Amino acid sequence: MNRNRYTTFLLVALDLIASVGVFNLVNHYRGMGGGFVLLPLVGPVGCLLFAIYLIDGYRARTDMLRLDYASVHIIAVLFAMMITLLTTFAFVPAGYELQSSRIVIGASFILLIPVTLGYRRMIYMRVVAPYGGVRSIVFVGDASSGAAFVEECRSMAMRQPVILAAVDPGPPESGKVALRRFADVLDAIQPDGNKTAEAIVVRESSRDIPPQLARRLVELYFSGVPTYTLEIFHRMYWRKIPIHGLNPTWLFQEGFQIARDPVFERLKRASDLALAAAGLLLSAPLIFLASLAIWLEDRGPAFFVQARVGKNHVRFKLMKLRTMRPGSEAAGDPYTRAGDRRVTRVGRLLRSTRMDELPQLWNVLKGEMSMIGPRAEWDRLAGEYERQIPCYYFRHLVKPGITGWAQVNYTYGSSLDDTVRKLEYDLYYIRNFSFLLDAAIVLKTIQIMAFGKGR
Repeated sequence: MNRNRYTTFLLVALDLIASVGVFNLVNHYRGMGGGFVLLPLVGPVGCLLFAIYLIDGYRARTDMLRLDYASVHIIAVLFAMMITLLTTFAFVPAGYELQSSRIVIGASFILLIPVTLGYRRMIYMRVVAPYGGVRSIVFVGDASSGAAFVEECRSMAMRQPVILAAVDPGPPESGKVALRRFADVLDAIQPDGNKTAEAIVVRESSRDIPPQLARRLVELYFSGVPTYTLEIFHRMYWRKIPIHGLNPTWLFQEGFQIARDPVFERLKRASDLALAAAGLLLSAPLIFLASLAIWLEDRGPAFFVQARVGKNHVRFKLMKLRTMRPGSEAAGDPYTRAGDRRVTRVGRLLRSTRMDELPQLWNVLKGEMSMIGPRAEWDRLAGEYERQIPCYYFRHLVKPGITGWAQVNYTYGSSLDDTVRKLEYDLYYIRNFSFLLDAAIVLKTIQIMAFGKGR
């Protein structure tokens, strides 16, 4: 069993043991009566495992030492607690053992937060990080693509060192990274236990690998050394699709089955209607108070309306709570930057909590947007992006969303390069859509709102 699977099974087993143990411990001191509880815990434990799975809490590649992971882990456990309480007291018939005490359910989940997070950090420090830090990522390509890959690894905060190799590296060029001979790198990789290589990444254009090296690659692959094309590596490790590998026929490749299914489209529209209606109803007091605060600050309009590009390039008027001084959005820098003086005091609070996005629920009800999808781009910028970024129009194949995979994985875009990066995440979402991915986006969005990470 390789390290990744071992780590996954270990974490699942620990979560099962910890959940049963904590629930019975709380039950013993503040209990529901009776002895050891097991069968009634199937639902709560299932909710917990599902919520942690959504945030990649069972992937060995997830950096569980980061504060960002800790915050989303807390959100996931609290989400599981809310689902358990809702189903236990609203849908489960009377007589269910857990119905006798809300305190046991709530206290157990709260206690599980430090327990489950604690041994994750311990496992990562003692098993995953030391082992992964020694192994290297072997990249096979030319000097320019190798340098770009190293920079990408740095921006994604990867801990593993990178070895750059080429079939025929040639003499080192001035100002470019040095390449090693691919044959020498392959000879140094130990197939027994995958000790020296985390993965081998072959750039899609590197199709001139000699037969003997290709055979060696196959042998290493079947001995447990993962080998990826660059696009698949991006998808597996970073959950995005590199834009350099796109072409007009990309959509005809494998994927997109769910997104093309009319049944899915109806289900997504039905869920959008239900969630948007409920969201507007629940957030109406917040929208009113925020509108009042905006008006009191500068006596300007509470709402900001702007032309955005929707599905199939259809323009629509997007509505948000105004966060800038009146008239400043249409003038000057089209991007909002850190410390932007155009943003009002009330606007900073609204942006940090993403409350300024709440009026977009009306756009969802009208069918112009979805709850989840690529960001609705300003029509002025969208036209410029389509001229400068290859295949940018792919993101207009689906409805834009209030939140999305790019929004929760990348910071606010303030340049053309940022737009390219966010497009890579949008394309991953379009290709790999699932309701599980949507659920993961919801949890990460809650984390951003709760910890004020918006801009």
